[in-house]
Amino acid sequence: EGQLVESGGGLVQAGGSLRLSCAASGFTFSDYVIGWFRQAPGKEREGVSCINNSDGTTYYADSVKARFTISSDPAKNTVYLQMNSLKPEDTAFYYCAATKTYAGPYFWARARLYEYWGQGTQVTVSS
Repeated sequence: EGQLVESGGGLVQAGGSLRLSCAASGFTFSDYVIGWFRQAPGKEREGVSCINNSDGTTYYADSVKARFTISSDPAKNTVYLQMNSLKPEDTAFYYCAATKTYAGPYFWARARLYEYWGQGTQVTVSS
């Protein structure tokens, strides 16, 4: 059974940075796409970014392009989300998820495609 554990969330001022980590176990890391999602109170869960561990392809939501960077360390079975220039609207609970389905640039953010989910980590950006 696959497991994902997020870490690195916290409270930061606007303009600051955080790096989230997603440690994976129980499945073949290189076969999976790892995605980051977030959900703010009263809002739907949205895809933030994903990385295809088989070929390194990455996708980003428009709202985070040029500010967030996703990366993968296969030696550690860990995916990172470096978040820079954080804004109050980035405040949310952040989850990582894993899927064997390569959905491409138009469908990668569909949460129902992902079979494993972590418990999440809170990111709060103060103004």
